[in-house]
Amino acid sequence: MMCALRAPHPHRFPFMSTTSLLVQSAPVLAQGALLTIKFALYSMFFGLIAAVVLALMGISQSRALVRIGRVYVSVMRGTPLLVQIFVIYYGLPSIGISLEPTPAGVIALSANVAAYLSESMRGAILGVHSGQWLAAYSLGLSRAQTLRYVIAPQALRIAVPSLSNSLISLIKDTSLVSVITVTELLRSAQEVIAATYQPLPLYLAAAFVYWVLCSVLEFVQRIFERRLALPGRH
Repeated sequence: MMCALRAPHPHRFPFMSTTSLLVQSAPVLAQGALLTIKFALYSMFFGLIAAVVLALMGISQSRALVRIGRVYVSVMRGTPLLVQIFVIYYGLPSIGISLEPTPAGVIALSANVAAYLSESMRGAILGVHSGQWLAAYSLGLSRAQTLRYVIAPQALRIAVPSLSNSLISLIKDTSLVSVITVTELLRSAQEVIAATYQPLPLYLAAAFVYWVLCSVLEFVQRIFERRLALPGRH
């Protein structure tokens, strides 16, 4: 997942125009953007797995599991993501657990987004009419079968907007892993800035790339929403 990114040598950019600066910086920013996308997808994948577990814990008939899930969600939603990154990368080595920047960043982002995704998924499951459960039970389906074949497909339609919004937020949150030297988009821009001493155009360029990535995801989200729309909805 790591990309070997190096900032251009300072003498390559001797007081050049903004256009020339952006053109010559584009390969470095492109590599940073690619790592940003990889980071977001990996974090979303692992976060989604953890979220499913947390959501099932949240609707479990076991009070202990419900409470454990609630405490986890409360802690992750109630503390800043940046602090969580610091705890995992700088704090865990004090108890003998040392992680490289990339896995530390993925773990932190996954753990954080899982808390938000689990609440979206739990809410979507609870949003399915209770009559669906009763109808499935009357047909002889077990609780697990009802959840898999009846509730989950309907809950997915409800959860798509929230899941998509979480991925969009995750794209932007990847910028925080730059503080632990992961060379994603923001860090790539900072490396070029350190070589060129021209922060404004490069920060604006990074912001533009983030906006483009999020706009593409919003477009994909609308496509999914149309395809998953209930009959009669437009």
